[in-house]
Amino acid sequence: MSAQPTVLFDAPGPRGRRNILLLNIVGVLLVVGLIVKVLVDLAQKGQLAGHLWINAINGAAWQDYLLPGLQFTLQAAAISVATSLVFGLAFGFLRLAPFAVIRWGASIIVEFLRAVPVLVMMVFLYTALAQVSRTTGAIAAEDSPYYAVIIGLTLYNGSVIAELIRSGVNGLPKGQREAASAIGMTRNQSLLLVEVPQAITAMMPSLLSQIVIIIKDSALGYLIGFYELLQYSRQLGSGQGNMLQALVVAALVFIVLNTVLTLVARWLAGRLSSRTSGATALKPGPAGSSAPHL
Repeated sequence: MSAQPTVLFDAPGPRGRRNILLLNIVGVLLVVGLIVKVLVDLAQKGQLAGHLWINAINGAAWQDYLLPGLQFTLQAAAISVATSLVFGLAFGFLRLAPFAVIRWGASIIVEFLRAVPVLVMMVFLYTALAQVSRTTGAIAAEDSPYYAVIIGLTLYNGSVIAELIRSGVNGLPKGQREAASAIGMTRNQSLLLVEVPQAITAMMPSLLSQIVIIIKDSALGYLIGFYELLQYSRQLGSGQGNMLQALVVAALVFIVLNTVLTLVARWLAGRLSSRTSGATALKPGPAGSSAPHL
């Protein structure tokens, strides 16, 4: 007897399940075979030699390359997270303003910034800041990539956060706004003190996921000369003659960092969910039953 059908498709029968299992086995074997082929090719070219990997993870590599690169990556990401939250809160509030002109203007800006790829934004900002550096000297030329990365991450991710806040507020029950109005709050007071805080709590998992994305996108700064973990890893590989090993180590650092941040985000989301779920209401007893004594 087959399983119950779902909304989108009928559940497969015994023959269908056997075919799916067979395809899964074939897929796993193909992946394993590809991995073995890559490892054999690397071994034949001497890329699995122990000294190449040791030079990519020894103390000197961490002290001179990996830790400084990780420091700049986290520094740019931390600043971008803070500025993105400020930008997102400001434009999220403007998109909920009672005046149509303000809402339209904020919506145009947010939608434009969301549509532009973050890498394109970084390249444009780097070019503009480099021109400002050459003409006015207000910004040091070597700092242009750093500021371009931070501003690019802020504009793109801030616009995403603004949309999250707007959708979160619009998803709240209308009773929240009506209750705030009933106690004499203005529209702006209701947004600031009642609706936006609840929207932030409701959208916290998505906001935390966006912070993880900021960490990942900071690596794009390598393409405009920003000295972050990937750039330092390439320098390590160029100096030691182990480019592959250095990039693999950098990738593992990014994987560990993003995995830790994802786990923290899930933990915080779970804590917030448990704190805001409220106590379970008492089920009504049978007619004529008395209330529990205090």
